[in-house]
Amino acid sequence: MAVPLVIVRPEPGCSASLSAARAMPGLEVHGFPLFEVVARSWEAPAPDRFDALLVGSAMVFRHGGRGLRGLTGLPVYAVGETTAAEARAAGFAVARTGAGGLQAMLDSLAPEHLRLLRLAGEERIALTVPEGVTMEERVVYASVPRAMPPELVTLLRSPAIVALHSAEAARHLAAECVRHGIRRAPLRLAALGPRIATAAGDGWGEVASVPFPEDKALLALARQMCQDPWP
Repeated sequence: MAVPLVIVRPEPGCSASLSAARAMPGLEVHGFPLFEVVARSWEAPAPDRFDALLVGSAMVFRHGGRGLRGLTGLPVYAVGETTAAEARAAGFAVARTGAGGLQAMLDSLAPEHLRLLRLAGEERIALTVPEGVTMEERVVYASVPRAMPPELVTLLRSPAIVALHSAEAARHLAAECVRHGIRRAPLRLAALGPRIATAAGDGWGEVASVPFPEDKALLALARQMCQDPWP
């Protein structure tokens, strides 16, 4: 019998992943958002100081607020398709949509886009800025962790697969398991990249990751893990 899949990403991503997972045959899937995304107060710099925006999450366009209005003339380097779609919906042109993470995009900028403004959340990956490129950062949103609800505590006391979309989620899940006395060994993790898998720590029954940050690939991995015999 397949074990359940648990999705813990914040809304609206949780509902989107749930819908996609429920369309896959043979999956029992549950959603428990362990974060709430909130806007942070920020002031947009003068747009003429930059050539383009570097954006690693669709949350930037969902929660960036009025500060985004003066930046719509700047093209966007978007980490993935969801972020690119939100950028276009907010009135931005997309210069490039990535498939291998922000660092890969940063290492392959167009020559006319060497002055970057990075819009991000409070929890974000560190990037190495190539020679000849300048980058400023502004924090426009934050993910506030939630306590694990009793239903999820009960569910995780039995074998389950947990899909992790961020390193922050991996660390919070680990901390909540300690707080509730939940054993890690019966749980297997599907992570949206090796960095996220590393952030989860040790002691889990299995930790696997996809090579590029795409929800469709993560759900396919999770489905395979749910149906695989316990190692």
